[in-house]
Amino acid sequence: MDVTSTALLTGAACCLGAVALLVKAKSSTRAQEQKIQRARSKREEGFKQAAERVHQFKGEHPTTEMASILAMPLSELQEKLQQGSVSPEEVFFSYMDKALALQSKLNCCTEVLLESFDQVKTMGSNKEGLLYGVPVSIKDNVGHKNYDNTCGLVMNLEKPEAKDSVLVEVLKKQGAIPFVKTNVPQALLSMDCSNPIFGETAHPSHALKSPGGSSGGEGALIGAGGSLLGVGTDIGGSVRIPAAFCGICGLKPTMGRLSVQGVTAILPGQKSVKSTVGPMAKDVDSLARIMEALLCDHMFFLDPTIPPLPFNMQIYQSSAPLRIGYVIDDDHTQPPPSTARAIREVKALLEKAGHVLVPYRPLHMERVMSELTKGTMADGGATLINQMKGGPVAEIYSRQYFILRLPKWLRKILALVLKPGNLRYSDKIKSACGVGSVDNLWKNHVFFEEYTAETVAYWRKLNIDVLLCPSPGPALQRNESSKILHSLSWTMIYNGLNFPAGVVPVSTVTAEDEKELDMYKGFYQDAMDKCFKKAVSGGEGLPVAVQCVALPWQDELCLRFMREVEKLVKESTN
Repeated sequence: MDVTSTALLTGAACCLGAVALLVKAKSSTRAQEQKIQRARSKREEGFKQAAERVHQFKGEHPTTEMASILAMPLSELQEKLQQGSVSPEEVFFSYMDKALALQSKLNCCTEVLLESFDQVKTMGSNKEGLLYGVPVSIKDNVGHKNYDNTCGLVMNLEKPEAKDSVLVEVLKKQGAIPFVKTNVPQALLSMDCSNPIFGETAHPSHALKSPGGSSGGEGALIGAGGSLLGVGTDIGGSVRIPAAFCGICGLKPTMGRLSVQGVTAILPGQKSVKSTVGPMAKDVDSLARIMEALLCDHMFFLDPTIPPLPFNMQIYQSSAPLRIGYVIDDDHTQPPPSTARAIREVKALLEKAGHVLVPYRPLHMERVMSELTKGTMADGGATLINQMKGGPVAEIYSRQYFILRLPKWLRKILALVLKPGNLRYSDKIKSACGVGSVDNLWKNHVFFEEYTAETVAYWRKLNIDVLLCPSPGPALQRNESSKILHSLSWTMIYNGLNFPAGVVPVSTVTAEDEKELDMYKGFYQDAMDKCFKKAVSGGEGLPVAVQCVALPWQDELCLRFMREVEKLVKESTN
């Protein structure tokens, strides 16, 4: 065969190969689109069936005062359930009706758990469970039998869970009724809430703002009154951020206090930054109630890796004066005027109530944020990218995933180019290249061990019981979160330390706060600070929260501190 023939055959083979690849890619895209459409159709059918059953219930029980039921705090509702003055069915259908109405407005739910209609019918008069007759919403990645844990990823569709997660099983044992699953951002790691399967979730009171993430569906649903209690997950603030944005309470417990069996992690095997499940609710007492219900012998039996530590009600109900460290800023992220004001006002209320407040400064924040990113992306983002391969990328996350797809050598060059004018963004890109070796991974783990010991020693030196510090917020402009990852410093540090931390709404953004924001510069006066200023602007009337922190395994003390803040703020408002 001559050279010309060989070249022609080689060229033809290359063309055929390219055509085959294009056909395969097109076929794969079509298959992904069909998978997404099936998921959406299944969801809509579930909503339709639920709406029909609610309509039927209303027709059969026209005297049910749904608005009155929805207005009751959990404590009052549970009292009426125990007395029998309201039934579990009345409560369930009231919240299902509200959730369905909010779904059309906020797009906060991914599925109706249709089994809940059967569960509420078979509850009977057994009122022993601590959450008897209480509807509970669960985040998309919290496992429920026969439903997907999608994490907003196409690759996780049509893979229903074979059994309930431990938490769902315990909730049911305690008489709770899991009734809906709620929306999440694609791959969870975001302060926004959108994915290519179920779309974007809206903020409950401001169309231009994000409900937060990654438990954004929970935040929106509870914030708008469509659920009393919810279960989210938190790896960098994913319970606390949407709770703060939507004006509700949320707790990130100590990792290991609650079971995560059956809860899908987006970075399985990653140990540097600890993720956990956590409750979300309208008030702190409700958080304490669900923690009390979950921390029971049944959970300790189902998951023996969890220390058998029941909820310590004595600590939660204590009224002894506290010695409290307080943080206005952390030298990494300057809080907006509304947040700084909230810290000052809460500090004054606590001092007036007899507590002692001492200044506190978080240690080594630049290094900590670098190590947190490095540990989370220890594999250079390979696991995350592999999970994204099974489908389209939501437009609002395309920028950050584009960077993660770049070869590491190119990312490092980009980090060097950006360093002179964008130090923090440069460090984020460099840190997201990962640790590079097992030896460096172990060094990352050692850093957090030593940092935790140093931080605990600092607490002991100051002789503080708990810590008052900034919470994320107010709610960000939609689609801006990927540009301001530095603001995670307020929350993610406590995942790295494994300290329990919770947020409590204490105020709203005022017109004066907005005027002061005009003068906001930030500590670095870089692109991130400018983007942060833009993202939090236009928030007049939105909730402002503070964050309460305690040492590991002192979750009840953290909740007790949160309740004290909540009580004092309510008293001052009244």
